[in-house]
Amino acid sequence: MSTHAESGASPAEHDPTSTDLTGKHTEPAAPAKPATKPVPVPHDAVHGSRTGYTWIALLAAALLGIVLLTFIIQNLDKVKTDLLFWEFELPLGITVLLSVIAGALVMGLVGGVRILQLRHAAKRVS
Repeated sequence: MSTHAESGASPAEHDPTSTDLTGKHTEPAAPAKPATKPVPVPHDAVHGSRTGYTWIALLAAALLGIVLLTFIIQNLDKVKTDLLFWEFELPLGITVLLSVIAGALVMGLVGGVRILQLRHAAKRVS
C-alpha cells in the first residue's frame, strides 16, 4: 500500500472532499461536459408568435398605406359631392378615402352590435 507521501500526491488529490483555506469541506468540481451540437428543429415545429404576426400586419398596413397615398395623389381632380343636405367639392382620392372610412365604421358598428347580442345570449344560457 502506498501513502500520500510515497506517491508524491497531496491529500486533496485523493480525497473526494477536500478542505479549503478556511477549513470548510468542499466538493470537487464536476467534470466539464463535452460540447454538443445543437439539435436542428423541424420547420413545422416552429410556430408563429403574436409579435411576428403583429410585425407582418404592420408591414401589410404600411404597403396598403403606400398604395392608398399613390391613389390619392393620382386623383386630385375636384369632384362635386352631394350628401343629404350638404354639397361640397373635394379631390376624388379624398372622397373615395372618406367613403371607405365611413363604410368601415358602419361595418364595425354592426359587428359590435352582433358581438353584444352573442355575449348577452351566452350569459343567459350559462
